[in-house]
Amino acid sequence: MPAVEERARAALDEVYDPELDEPITDLGFVRSIEARGSELNVHLRLPTSFCSPNFAYLMASDAKDVLTALPGVERVVVQLDDHHDSDLINRGLAADAGYRGTFGSEAEKDLEELRLTFRRKAHTAAMERALTGLLRADADLAEEQLHDVTLGDLPEGRTTSALLRRRESLGLAVTPEQPVLVDDHGHPYPREEVPVRLRFARSIRISIDGNAHFCRGLLRTRYPDSGSDQAPRPQDPSTSPMEARAS
Repeated sequence: MPAVEERARAALDEVYDPELDEPITDLGFVRSIEARGSELNVHLRLPTSFCSPNFAYLMASDAKDVLTALPGVERVVVQLDDHHDSDLINRGLAADAGYRGTFGSEAEKDLEELRLTFRRKAHTAAMERALTGLLRADADLAEEQLHDVTLGDLPEGRTTSALLRRRESLGLAVTPEQPVLVDDHGHPYPREEVPVRLRFARSIRISIDGNAHFCRGLLRTRYPDSGSDQAPRPQDPSTSPMEARAS
């Protein structure tokens, strides 16, 4: 793969599916990357033709943004293939029309509102993974005690790093003394609410993980060659044996 295409793929590693909270490269959503001089042509694909147009546009728009920022790249063409709104989305991207300019009156929220909604969900799931990992590692730790857990109490590793990234994306503090279990604005929940808040966070995390497994399978069914483009999902330390068997 030419150097420009390698840099393009590395840049696309930073583009996440807003609902599944995984890079589009890991999911196999990048169908092709072709460099022609200073021009990049990228094709994206999705598990079904009826994936939410909001999600599809968000991914395609983010992909164009990160590729346009690459040094030496003067023109970027991102096209979404085989979607029921492909023509509309591709025209909007080509014209740099923006989300509202692309969908007009159908755009109920602007792009940043949509992005914020999914960042909050991803942060909630990341909190649950970190805290459930602690509970599984220490049988003597009670749920109520999670109220006092700070970022500095978390072990180093993928789960903690992911939580810190999610907090940074929301503008939340990431210093060691900060409590882990907080609301969307960084405020800790009352101690008595910890069990119910943890259960709510777990439901969001399970939904995200389940959708990710489902969409990966759908993509392989729709595009049989896409399996080789999908990165294996690392075992989540907060996943129970029953969930692991189901996945």
